[in-house]
Parts: sequence; structure tokens; C-alpha cells
Amino acid sequence: MRHSQPLDTRPVRRAWSLLGLRLGLVLGVTLVMWLILRAATGTAAFPPNTTWATLGLLPVNAICLLAVRRFYRDEGISLREALGIRKGRIGRDVLWGLLWLFVLAVPFMAAISGTVFALYGGDAPAAFETIFFDPAEEEPMHPGALLAISIVAVVPFMLINALTEELVFRGYALEGIASRWGGAAAIVATAVAFGAQHVFFAATAPGMLVYAIAFTVWGLCAATIVRRQGCIFPVLIAHWIVNVMMSSPAIVLPILQLAGVRLEF
Repeated sequence: MRHSQPLDTRPVRRAWSLLGLRLGLVLGVTLVMWLILRAATGTAAFPPNTTWATLGLLPVNAICLLAVRRFYRDEGISLREALGIRKGRIGRDVLWGLLWLFVLAVPFMAAISGTVFALYGGDAPAAFETIFFDPAEEEPMHPGALLAISIVAVVPFMLINALTEELVFRGYALEGIASRWGGAAAIVATAVAFGAQHVFFAATAPGMLVYAIAFTVWGLCAATIVRRQGCIFPVLIAHWIVNVMMSSPAIVLPILQLAGVRLEF
């Protein structure tokens, strides 16, 4: 009588634990940053503004990167292998990444616009001016201090955030959940977790809803691409470019202010 091999449930258990770790750390760090800012200033918006949220991601990314690296190493897989980086294909994968940047941006921006218009109707154009930025909660800060904080927060963010998120969401978690529940369930689960994480990076309560929907859409599309292409690296390129484009103004603008350039928005 043949005995079937017992199903190894460790990858799927670790996949769920990795998603839980990421979301729990983001929530915990967000609360800590908010409490610190509230104690220091007397008032503070929740979630904290983007600069402080990015600073809080430093320990989150470090812990998650170490965790996912350990899980892959236990399975005999290097991070290079997990990303799908192969000699002779890097240039081609970069070009794929540029294509996916455009492909992912279209539904992402459509989700943002659609959600804002669903919330505000005819007032949506005016809402775009405040939903992602709350000037009333912005504490004035000397450009030098702002630049120092931005460098500490933004440079590591640009270097490792996209890498960490792709390995966590479209890497280990996606494959781990798919191994037990199938590709469709894995795509939905990781996308919802990806959207939930970004709730804590919004500037306003309506912005939290917009971020949840828009980043879930990004997660759905990115995970589908990775499953079909069988490689994370091109999507990582697209993700990295977005992070650089979105976060570099936090460094550039204080430099311009220190140089005496008048900035009016």
C-alpha cells in the first residue's frame, strides 16, 4: 500500500506569518511615531506625515528583509535566485520593468481618480488638493533639519523598500500561499495586504481609503505579472523607479530652499 508524502505546510505558514509581521510592524511603528510626535508637539495627525512614516519604515524594512532572507535560505534559495536575476537577461528585464511601470501606473492612477470621484463627485478636482496633503498638520521646520531627516529616511527607503516589499509580497508570500491555496487566492491575499499596509502612509482619513484601494489594485496587477512572467525582477525595477520618483522631492526641495530658491505651491 502506497503512503502519500505528507504535505509540507511550512511555506504557507511562513508566508502568512511574513504578511502578518509586515503589517504588524508597520502598524506598531506608525503608532510609536505618532505618540512621539504628539508628545513633542502637543498635536499630531494620525497617521504621521510621509517623512515620518518613511523614517519609521527603516526598522520595518530591515526586520522584514532579514526574515524573508532567512526563509529563502532555509529552502536553499538565494535572494538573487528569488528575484529571478539571471546573467544575460538583466538588460531585457530592465526593459520589461519600464514596460510594467507604464502598465501598472494606468490602473493605479485610474483607481485613485475613480475612488476620489466616487467620494466627492463634482467636488473631486478640489479634493485632490487636500486629500493627499494636510497643510494644517504640517509643522514648519528649518530646511536644514528637514534635509537631514529626509536623507536619513529617504535614502535607505529608496535603496531597500522596493526590494523588501517585492520579496515579501510578490516573492515568498505569493509563492507560499499559492503552494496551498492556488495562484488566484495568493494574488488576492498579497494584494489586499499590500493595500492595507499603505493605509498608514496616507495624510488624511479619505486618503487612507484611496490608498487602500489603489495599492490593492497595484498589488493585484503586479502579482499577476509576476505569476505569469515567473520573475520578480522586472516588477522590482518598476517599483524602484516609482519609489525614487515619489521620494526624491523630500531631498531636492530642502536643498533648493537652502540655496535660496523660492518655492510656491
